[in-house]
Amino acid sequence: MRVWQQPVSAAELTRISLDTAVSHLGIEFLEVGDDFIRARVPVDARTRQPFGLLHGGVSVVLAETLGSVAANYACPAGYRAVGLDINANHLRSATSGWVTGTTRAVHIGRTTQVWQIDMVNDAGELTCVSRITMAVLAPR
Repeated sequence: MRVWQQPVSAAELTRISLDTAVSHLGIEFLEVGDDFIRARVPVDARTRQPFGLLHGGVSVVLAETLGSVAANYACPAGYRAVGLDINANHLRSATSGWVTGTTRAVHIGRTTQVWQIDMVNDAGELTCVSRITMAVLAPR
């Protein structure tokens, strides 16, 4: 079942992310399906912490990016979604390559949405799981 209330594509998400933290960190939108959005972040000098691992905060940026854009495109026209809470469990480190995140809705309600974001390394191993809760705001 298609969850998007507004037209959305990887190209559109890339366009709206120019000159933001998303583009600065090298996050790339890969795919928009009927009920998911997928993006990836490189594990490189921009995104590693001093000990050579992908910075946990970068995993959270990827998760929040995916959950936030998904929630906004799942809102009716004129409505917007803003973050209320996010959590992340870091399960495995990544030292090179890419980490790819996929978000899917857990709940799309009238006033709140909850999105699950699963992140994997190039071998397909789960590196981080995150959940974001979004408030849905009516037009002013």
